[in-house]
Amino acid sequence: MPVIDHKQFIQAPIEVCFNIARDVDIHARTTLVTKKKAVGGVPKGLLEEGDSVTWESVQFGIKQRCTTRVIFMEKPHSFVEKMVKGIFKSFIHIHQFMDEAEGTLMIDHFQYKSRLGPIGVLIDKMFLEKYMKKYIVLRSIELKKIAETITNQTFD
Repeated sequence: MPVIDHKQFIQAPIEVCFNIARDVDIHARTTLVTKKKAVGGVPKGLLEEGDSVTWESVQFGIKQRCTTRVIFMEKPHSFVEKMVKGIFKSFIHIHQFMDEAEGTLMIDHFQYKSRLGPIGVLIDKMFLEKYMKKYIVLRSIELKKIAETITNQTFD
């Protein structure tokens, strides 16, 4: 089962980072390359524990749907999303936020299991794990830009 861990330092308060990471509208904006949009469940605003959202996106040229549910939340330090329906056999995405002297350390821990047994494992090794890592890293960079822009506008 592939595991992707990524850390991103953000010069913004923990509450700002936590809220933008669970904002449905911002999630769609930070994943424009996949044309990701909410098509079911909570369509906009901040996700709360127990909320679910169905995302539609285009990955590898194929339109896909994935439904996730927030199964745990400890404001403003962490929340956990679990796939309840979608292309993967399973996935869990843990979002953590730690106060630092000059801002916030945002930590993504993404663990997934592909379908198709040994063929799925081969697909992971050939390209999917690298693709998912890039997806998570690029999204975290976009979240950093948004959080730091919000923070700078607040203090200007």
